[in-house]
Amino acid sequence: MAMNKKPQILIVDDEPYARQTIEMLLLKESYELFFAEDAHEALAQLDDEIPDVILSDVMMPNMDGFELCQRIKRNPKWNHVPIILVTALDSKQDLARGLEAGADDFLHKPINGLELRARVRSMLRIKLRHDELQAALQMRQDLANMIVHDIRSPLSTILIYCDLLEAELGGHVPTLETIRGEANRLSSFLTDMLMMAKMEHGRLMLSHSPVDVNEMATAVRDSYAPMARLKDIDLKLDLPEQSSQMMLDANLWRRVLDNLLSNAVKFSPTGGRVTLRVRYAPGQSSVNNGNRSHLNLQVIDEGPGIAPEHYETIFDKFQIVATGRRDVKQVGLGLAFCKMVVEAHNGRIFVASNSPRGSVFTVEL
Repeated sequence: MAMNKKPQILIVDDEPYARQTIEMLLLKESYELFFAEDAHEALAQLDDEIPDVILSDVMMPNMDGFELCQRIKRNPKWNHVPIILVTALDSKQDLARGLEAGADDFLHKPINGLELRARVRSMLRIKLRHDELQAALQMRQDLANMIVHDIRSPLSTILIYCDLLEAELGGHVPTLETIRGEANRLSSFLTDMLMMAKMEHGRLMLSHSPVDVNEMATAVRDSYAPMARLKDIDLKLDLPEQSSQMMLDANLWRRVLDNLLSNAVKFSPTGGRVTLRVRYAPGQSSVNNGNRSHLNLQVIDEGPGIAPEHYETIFDKFQIVATGRRDVKQVGLGLAFCKMVVEAHNGRIFVASNSPRGSVFTVEL
């Protein structure tokens, strides 16, 4: 509700006299009033203009106020609009039914003008707080996106100058390799932030294509081999001899494997072992009405492990979880991203202990 805009009130009642009564009682309140003769007309009006408060009679033909309330509250475009149910019913059972339908307040007939105006003002305050909160959240999201985009430019410059320096020095330079690796990790982190923002707002559509999981797992292992060598970590692949193609979003799935393997290498001790294991089980799928294999993918490390009480919270966005090492804490953005992608593919991801030491991250599709 804009600060310079008149509050809009939608009044739903099949009785002309009842609509006129409410109009007269609210005449001096400087509201913009809209009217609907039944629930179906009200829903049609909501498609064109979302009001700040809805006043709805309960006893109406075809669709009563309880069902209208339920339909409005089920719709994510409208469910933030406060609804006042106007009813001649006074039993606790009817009030309970109204609350279950999602009503925010009640008015009893015959309507008292003072009470009507007070309850409408109360609902308008709730709507105003909601609008202000949504505006603040949008501003924060816009600022975060702007920061993410702005950071990409200096990151690209760092990577370009790493290449230039390496060319000038005439060969492989371990220090520059470290700088390049950390810059690439930061770039991946920014990519996760942008993708998560899009997924949370329903703007990211999965683009399924046949993916050879063995081939992708091998490519990810190869990309992290240099990092593993720097820490003297044994990076193992455990793949079935016969590969299988699965319908996945290849780009998002690659980011999931990148995140899981990056964490495993980062938290593993020098001289440790990290294993990327893939298994298939035959099953039915609606994709192309054919057969496919179920996927079980595990990333096994020998790091400090994760306490059982953090098995769920570690997948929360921005959750910080101690890992048992003083120098590193787990920031859960990458894992939250993994969870969103896996669940978007109708799968699940979870973590368990790797005996005697470390963690096992499992993805099941």
